[in-house]
Amino acid sequence: MEDAANREVRSRGRRQFDAVHKWSATAAAAVALTFSIYNFFELNRSPVVDVTLPHILRITQGKDVWFYIQPTVSTRLNTQAVEVIEDASLQLYPIGSISRSKRPTFFWNSNVEWTYDFKSDLLNYKFASDPAPLIVSQEKPQQPTIGFESDDWKFQPGRYEGLLQLHRFKNRTPLVKKFCLEITKEAIDAFRSGDPRDWYLFRNDVTSSSSHKKSGCYSFLP
Repeated sequence: MEDAANREVRSRGRRQFDAVHKWSATAAAAVALTFSIYNFFELNRSPVVDVTLPHILRITQGKDVWFYIQPTVSTRLNTQAVEVIEDASLQLYPIGSISRSKRPTFFWNSNVEWTYDFKSDLLNYKFASDPAPLIVSQEKPQQPTIGFESDDWKFQPGRYEGLLQLHRFKNRTPLVKKFCLEITKEAIDAFRSGDPRDWYLFRNDVTSSSSHKKSGCYSFLP
């Protein structure tokens, strides 16, 4: 028969094992809870939204001025929360020699889509949607082609500072992107001689036709 000392040793060993097992289970549960809480807040925190401007603007000038821009609105965070863009606005400020000239007032008229016509080898636009809120998430970035219109105003040759603002839900700070636009005499002549419905390309990644160097501004592309 085993003596009392051996029984005491085995009993003490079982108690130590049970204590370690309970401690390990408690620690694992605490770690799992911590990760669950972290994941919950990560997935539900407000997304950080980025706005990137395109390399191309398209402008039409007839009786009114139409300004087409296609920003990319996206978020890098893995979150279930979404961003809501309620409105978009555009300002152009004449600077330099034309700083005293009249400023345009643009409004978001509509969104358009560009379609290529194989027969005429031309790019045409068609109505896509009325102005409406944009829902932005990681799985659903937005690239609307926004058509801004300004009534009873015309471009003059010179440089303009531009400001695109995307206004967020609940009056949160707008998303703002700045840019510059060069309107040359060549561009004005094209506006005047062309069909009022024709659009003209302006790029910020090619050599300016007037300065023969890259200025970083959107410049007329004949």
